Formats: sequence, structure tokens, C-alpha cells
Amino acid sequence: MKIVIFIHNCKIQKMLNKIVNFITIGFLLIGLMSCSSKTSTKKPLVLNSAEKSERLPNIIYIMADDLGYGDLGVYGQEKIKTPNLDKMSSEGMLFTQHYSGSTVCMPSRASLLTGKHMGHSTVRGNPRWTSTGKPVDIKDEDITVAEELKRVGYKTGIIGKWGLAEGDETGMPLKQGFDYFYGYRRHGPAHHYYPKELWENNESFDTGNNTKEKRGTYSHDTFAEKAKQFVTENKENPFFLYLAFTIPHYELTVPEESKMPYQTLNWEERDLTKKRSNYYHDKDGHVSYAGMISRMDRDIGDLLKLLDQLNLSDNTLIVFTSDNGHEFDKDFFNSNGALKGKKRDLYEGGIRIPFIVKWPNKVKPNTKTDHISAFWDFLPTVCDIVNIEPTDKSIDGISYLPTLIGETQKQHDYLYWEFNESKGPVQAIRKDNWKAVKYLDKDLELYDLSIDLGEENNLAKENPEMVKEMENLLIEARTEDANFPLDYHERVKNKMAK
Repeated sequence: MKIVIFIHNCKIQKMLNKIVNFITIGFLLIGLMSCSSKTSTKKPLVLNSAEKSERLPNIIYIMADDLGYGDLGVYGQEKIKTPNLDKMSSEGMLFTQHYSGSTVCMPSRASLLTGKHMGHSTVRGNPRWTSTGKPVDIKDEDITVAEELKRVGYKTGIIGKWGLAEGDETGMPLKQGFDYFYGYRRHGPAHHYYPKELWENNESFDTGNNTKEKRGTYSHDTFAEKAKQFVTENKENPFFLYLAFTIPHYELTVPEESKMPYQTLNWEERDLTKKRSNYYHDKDGHVSYAGMISRMDRDIGDLLKLLDQLNLSDNTLIVFTSDNGHEFDKDFFNSNGALKGKKRDLYEGGIRIPFIVKWPNKVKPNTKTDHISAFWDFLPTVCDIVNIEPTDKSIDGISYLPTLIGETQKQHDYLYWEFNESKGPVQAIRKDNWKAVKYLDKDLELYDLSIDLGEENNLAKENPEMVKEMENLLIEARTEDANFPLDYHERVKNKMAK
């Protein structure tokens, strides 16, 4: 009998043979010379190419940008048409209590990729909302989902908005476990759909677009095509595609054919051209917003059709979500549904997001779950799916694979957020059905989400013991970070006063 032990990514293997009671036992001992600090201590799957294609699922994670909880038909939207995402929900599982990593873009994406909430993440705010005014990017020592998946042979790609390399190039995708990158490196250019510059891998290039006049190639269309190309080129291998669309983030603009279905509905016009900003909006914000979301829905439908054509659908897990709450709507679309707040708030409208998972033969079709989960759960979920332990033992996430496949699910003790821009610093805790929101130098607000989803009735005075528990959790949940001190804005105000 031979016992063979594999430890991934190590250089020394020795075999010792010893005969005991006429049975040969072979030991392959592993030295850990030159192992990377990003190597797991758990044995990963060791599969040949054919076995990988059969046993490991492809993973496609699609993220919209500033899409509200109520912006899809399946979440109650009545004006904007999203037939493909609604169908995807009917073929998979819809989450009603899934949360983003933050209420704004950059920290939310960092949380998704590293499995850490805002109390522990390297990135806790958008660029330059730091104590120094300089951006804080994802670090080399941060372990990303892409790095974890590469341990078991995945091809990895990010297409669309990256936004985690604002300063130097340490945070660039190809240094964070991705094999391929096409899209926006920084946030500023990603605010425009006809950018002058895009990146492919580690090189920027001139698109030939005229940003102000909105002439050239609509960037979203390029991302949709690049996504299909990535899937086609990697169909023989397990692949992870992080497809980070920028729709429907400001600026609001879309090619005319996507507006046409909405232009005859006699909606009230919302003229955005009168608003002074550096965004080059189309004139009618309502028609453009709806057209953008429907265009994204159309392209997601095309991607799903491609998976069918390549016979990949049955072995592909697909996620659709948004990076945070909406920014645009003023009640016309009811983008929040019943939720309070929007982007840059830590009320539910800023952080509770649409979340749909399709995985044929694993996720039961047309199912709904109220499991409380968040962006930082994605990394441990992926590791669970491919049967490896997360490399970083300090992550905050809990795998929601049991929920996906109908098994008993471990629950979070609590979820934590903080936000450090002009409305902040503000912190929030969700524990079971209780939700706490705490602004600097203000009394803690307390809500019971089971009876008050809109966070209208502050129950802090009636529940002093729960208030105390939540205040203790606000302290327990975070580590101090010199880049994101909770008193930052007070100190800025003091400096300005002097």
C-alpha cells in the first residue's frame, strides 16, 4: 500500500520505503523550501487537465456599478426591463439579504477579492479619502480570490473596472493573481463610457475616443465582447472571470438603440445636462438610466447563450450583483424598493444589493434565500467549492456554499461596515435582525429589520442593553488603521478652523 502526500508549490520530495509485515508503505515527504507566503497549508486538489474540466466549475462573477436593490424586475422593478437577469434568477437562487463590502466602489471591491470587511481591510475608502490624502491600494500581501484559484489551475481574468491600483502598480491585476486584465485601472477614467485610455494587462493604450463628445467605442460593449472572448479562449480549462461592468454609474449615457424602447413611454424628463459636473450625461436621465441597465441585461443574456453554445453552462457558476447601492434615482424607478438610503449611506439602501446565483445541477432553480451574507464571504465560498482552505486565516468571510446546495449554513455573529468620506466617519453593525448605525459624536441608532426594513423607527431608547452590545461590537470589529482613523474629519475641521 502506498500513501502519497501532495503539498502544492514546493520543490523537495523524498520517498522512503520501508517493509513492515510484508506491506510496502511509500512516503513522499515534502520539504517546504522556497514556498511562497501565499501557499495554503491544506492539500489542494491535484488533478490533470481532463479532471479539472470535469470536476472544477468555471466561475463568472458579474458586478454592476451603483445598481440599486430594486433596479431589477425580479427585485420588484416595474419600469426597467431586465428579462435575462430575471430568467437567470428563475434558473437559480435569489438572495434577499446580501450585502456589499462598502457603500462605495473601491473598498467594496477590495472586500470582495480579499474576504475582509471594513474593520480589517487594507482598503477602507475611495481614493484620497485617507488621512494623508493619498490613495491606499490593495497590497502585495493581500491574498485575492484569483490567487487562491490559481493554486488549483484556474485561468483568471478581470474585465471592466479594477480601481485598486490608484497609486503605484503593486495593486495591478496581474500582480494580484489575474492572468488577464482589460479595462479601467483607476476610478476617474471609469466615470466615462468613451474613455481616452484603457489598459490591457500592464499596458495602457489610446482608444481613439472623444470623451467629451462621446464619440468612438462605448466601453461597456468592448467589455462584453472581451468577456465572451475570454470564455471562448479558456473553455478547455477551469476559469474565473470577474466581469466588472461600469453600468449604471455616472455618467449616464448609452447608444441610441438602447433608449428607443423607453422613449415612447412619455416618462417625465430628468434633464441632467443642466447639472454642472464633469460628467457628460445624455439629456434625459430617466431614459438613459433604463437603457443602460437593459443594455447590460442584453449582454449578460448573450454571455449565457455563449456558455450554452460551448457546452459550458452545466459546469459554470454565475453570480450577478452590484458593488453598492444606487446613486441616481429620486423615487422615479423606486431603485431602493423598501430600503432607506443610497450610495454613501450605511442604511440598507447603500449596502443591501441584488445577488443572484445560477449553478445548474447544484443550485435548485427558482429558489430564494434570506441567508445574511456579504462580499467578504465570496473568497471562502470559492475555496470551499474547490476544496482548499483560505490561505489567510484572518479573513472575515463564511462560505455560503451550504446555502447554495441546500445544506445547513453557518451564520455570521455580525456584519460590520465603516465609511470615511464626507458623510462619515460612520459605522454600522448588523447582528441577527438588529441593525446599528453610529455617526461620530452622535448617539447610536438602533433598528429591528424584521419589522422595520426602512429603518424608520429608532429603538435605541427602548433597548439600552442592545445598544451597549452594539457599541462594544463597533469597537471589537475593527483594527486601528492610520490611513482611516475614525476621527479623521474632525481633525481636518480643526485644521481648517486654525
